Amino acid sequence: MPDLGIRLQLLAGPTVPVPAPFAVMDALIELTVTNRDKAIDGFQLKLTLGRTNGSNYPILGDGALDPPNRVIVAVLIGFSLQVLIDGIVTQHQVTPGNRPGQTVLVVTGEDITRRLDLEEKKRTFENQSDSAIVETILREYLTYGLVPEVTSTHDSPSVSDRVPSQRGTDLSYIRELAVRNQFVFYIEPTGVPGINTAHWGKDNRQGTPQPFLTLNMGALTNVDEPIAVTFNAMGPEEPQISILDPFTKLAIPVPIPTGFTPSLSGRPAAALRKTQPTDTANLSAVQAALRALTASAEASDAVTVTGEVDAVRYGRVLQSRRLVELRGAGEIYDGKYYVREVTHQIRRGSYRQTFTLTREGLGAS
Repeated sequence: MPDLGIRLQLLAGPTVPVPAPFAVMDALIELTVTNRDKAIDGFQLKLTLGRTNGSNYPILGDGALDPPNRVIVAVLIGFSLQVLIDGIVTQHQVTPGNRPGQTVLVVTGEDITRRLDLEEKKRTFENQSDSAIVETILREYLTYGLVPEVTSTHDSPSVSDRVPSQRGTDLSYIRELAVRNQFVFYIEPTGVPGINTAHWGKDNRQGTPQPFLTLNMGALTNVDEPIAVTFNAMGPEEPQISILDPFTKLAIPVPIPTGFTPSLSGRPAAALRKTQPTDTANLSAVQAALRALTASAEASDAVTVTGEVDAVRYGRVLQSRRLVELRGAGEIYDGKYYVREVTHQIRRGSYRQTFTLTREGLGAS
């Protein structure tokens, strides 16, 4: 894409990806990558599929995009390289056409997180804290370039107290431990292709926001299409959690801790709904408080903003799981937001980024 000053890099291969063959790059029609804050990221390649000798498809024949090969997608904007996804191919779909150039191959895949979800296991972890368990599991995936970024926890139960046990895939168990500690878990690529950060800890609602998303400000505008803002007053909820006193057998209400999640708005929306989370009676006070905090945080975002930004005008890759500032949308909607999802749509001569932003209320903080 020389006219845009943007270069696309596509690597593919069994374990250590290499630059994709010229035939693949030449046949590429469209590439889509979706980065989400909690769900597994995904990608899709759409290519024209030509034949040789009447029946063979060379692109499929060379095996570069065979499942479950590894695929890395990166873009170079100016001198900045940003890896959009490091994943594995999970599916092919071919749509044959009656005329030359009309046959289309769609290659679909998911990020490297899916590797942690392929085998169910039964095992125990004696005398280990939750963070130590996560580090133990992640060490089994070092061949995929995983660099653990694990927040320490200090509750190490003795064998006489309880023995943590896994019944399911590594991914499901790591996520279970994350929820128990009011954490999130995701794997995302670094600036070095093939190296990925496995983050188990707080979500990234602090730190320096990404450059402004701007509309209605003349030459500074980089959001071309009108944004859509939704204020859902029924979104936030207030969980009512209680534990059972082991001696009196009476229910003891557990208050929701405050101040753990930084506020991004000046006027957070009040929780209109009160909920009753289950399976909390036998938890400790600390565990119940974390459960309440997790339930409250997951349903706290009342404001959602969707729109599309031109990557050329923006001058960089908009990243999910981080903050960004919005301006030009009006006083009650401007300010910091958490980027929940970004979809990158790349074609020849075009690079668009569709985004979803969220926060807990109106007005800048």
